[in-house]
Amino acid sequence: QVQLVESGGGVVQPGESLRLSCRGSRSGARLNLIGWYRQMNWYRQAPGKQREHVATIINGGDTNVADSVKGRFTISRDNYQNILYLQMNSLQPEDTGVYYCNGEAIVGSNIDWGQGTQVTVSS
Repeated sequence: QVQLVESGGGVVQPGESLRLSCRGSRSGARLNLIGWYRQMNWYRQAPGKQREHVATIINGGDTNVADSVKGRFTISRDNYQNILYLQMNSLQPEDTGVYYCNGEAIVGSNIDWGQGTQVTVSS
C-alpha cells in the first residue's frame, strides 16, 4: 500500500513563506519517489472552490507552476531523501487552502494522493 503524506502547512501572515514537504511510503518503508512516479504534482483547494493544479515536476527534472504562483512558488525534489517540496514565498490570502501532493505511478499509471496539509494566510 502506497501512502503519500504532506507536512509543513500552517498559519502565516501575507508576505511570509512556507515550505511544504511530501513523503511517500510503501508497506511502511520509505518510497523511492523518482523510481515509483513519472511525475509528481502539488494541488490546492480553497474553501468552496475546485481543486487546482499548482506545480509539477517530472522525472527528467523539468518543472512548471501555475501562472497564479509563478515567481513565488517553486517545486523541487530531493532524490536522496525522497522528499517532494513546495517552497512558497510571498504568500497571499488567496493562497489559503488545503495543499495536496500526488504522483502518477510509472507502472499502471495509478494516481496516488496525500491527505493534504492546511495553509492559511491571514493578517
